[in-house]
Amino acid sequence: MSSPVIGVLALQGDVREHLIALAAADAVARPVRRPEELAEVDGLIIPGGESTTMSKLAHLFGLMEPLRTRVHAGMPVYGTCAGMIMLADKILDPRSGQETIGGIDMIVRRNAFGRQNESFEAAVAVQGVEGAPVEGVFIRAPWVESVGASTEVLAEHEGHIVAVRQGNALATSFHPELTGDHRLHGLFVDMVRGKDAPASL
Repeated sequence: MSSPVIGVLALQGDVREHLIALAAADAVARPVRRPEELAEVDGLIIPGGESTTMSKLAHLFGLMEPLRTRVHAGMPVYGTCAGMIMLADKILDPRSGQETIGGIDMIVRRNAFGRQNESFEAAVAVQGVEGAPVEGVFIRAPWVESVGASTEVLAEHEGHIVAVRQGNALATSFHPELTGDHRLHGLFVDMVRGKDAPASL
C-alpha cells in the first residue's frame, strides 16, 4: 500500500490542514462526511474542533455507529485535540449528552490546558518520531488523566500525558497539522501502510 487512502472526518474543525499534511506525507487524502465515504478509506484522522459538536454531528450524519464499528475492528485512526477526546473510552468531565467513539483505554480531561486565550506552543518529544521534538500547538487542549495497561504513553508535557497509542489508534492533545512539520502524519501513514501497525484493538 504505497499511497494509502486516508480520510479526515470533515464534520467540524481544521479539516483542510490535515488534508494538506496527509498529502505531504504521501497519502491520498479525502474528506469524510458520510458512511459510504468512511467505508472507502484505509485510515481516518479525527481533527481538532469542538468535541461535543462533533459527536452531535456524527449522530446527525449517521456516522457514529459506523465509526465505532470500524475503529473497534482495528481501522487505523488518529485523533488530535478534540479527536483525542472522541477516541477516549471515558471523559472525566463530559458535557450533557456528549458521546465518544472510544477505542483507546484512557480517561481524558477536556480543556485541561485552559481556555482559548491560554493557547500556547511547546516542544514535545514524541516516542516514535525521529529527530528534534515536534512543535505542539495547544488550543483549548485536553490532557490524559490516566491510561489502561494496553495504552502506550508517547509524550508528556509538564507532567501531563499528551500523546498515546493503543494498537492502531493514535492520539495527541496538540495540533501537528498547524506547524508544517508532517512527521506525526508520516508516522500515522506508516501505521496505515502496516509498516508499524501492531495487532488490532
